[in-house]
Amino acid sequence: MLMFIAILLAAAFIGWIVYAAAKRKQLKIYVDMYWLSSLAGIFTVAFFMTMDIPKIVKILVGIVLGVVFISLAAYLQRRRQPRRRRSVNR
Repeated sequence: MLMFIAILLAAAFIGWIVYAAAKRKQLKIYVDMYWLSSLAGIFTVAFFMTMDIPKIVKILVGIVLGVVFISLAAYLQRRRQPRRRRSVNR
């Protein structure tokens, strides 16, 4: 079921890119990355859930990995934000 959803979303993503190219619309990188991240996540979950290990272990490992990756992304985003310059009145 998850693989079917992932294939449909991949086809929709490719169709959206073709549609945007035909209309000569500018593709925004954050939208593209959101689509690609979502597709990669769905394919990963579908692959992970078909492995031959107990289901509770799969669920727990998925939750822990999700927390780790979300925390890592938040840390990296905070670290890379430009610092605001103070305006000096002269």
